Amino acid sequence: MYIEVSSASIDDKPLIQQMMELYQYDFSEFEDKELNEHGYFGYPYLDYYWVEDDRYPFIVRVGSKLAGFVLVNQFTHIPGNKYSIGEFFILRKYRQQGIGKRVAFQVFERFCGKWEIYQISTNTVAQKFWRSVIGEYTKGKFTEIVIDKGQGTIQCFDNSEK
Repeated sequence: MYIEVSSASIDDKPLIQQMMELYQYDFSEFEDKELNEHGYFGYPYLDYYWVEDDRYPFIVRVGSKLAGFVLVNQFTHIPGNKYSIGEFFILRKYRQQGIGKRVAFQVFERFCGKWEIYQISTNTVAQKFWRSVIGEYTKGKFTEIVIDKGQGTIQCFDNSEK
């Protein structure tokens, strides 16, 4: 199965914007966020991914079909870390097939340095996913901390040597 993770151009923004609504719908299980008066969740930071140098948007395709997106940025909780996954979304039909792991590995390989991946405490599925993916990618060489008085978990690793 061919999986492509490609940099998203400004022309791809509507694709990510539409998939972001699906992502936030999935995420509404974990956060108390409401639809706006137009029936959208909205995502206030999306435009910044095409105007700020420290943000990197990606489109995910399986074969030729849209399958998700990844937003990488350099906004970290822990001083000294350089990269963070801002948002990571794989369509439900492509989950539980190893696609998310392969996408994450491709993204990690694009940016060498100190990484952190944050999950809110209520999203235990994401915590399990990231522990597994990062554990395999780093061969177990990562740390995990709980922050925000137990409201979030972060896995940290350094792939500078890659």
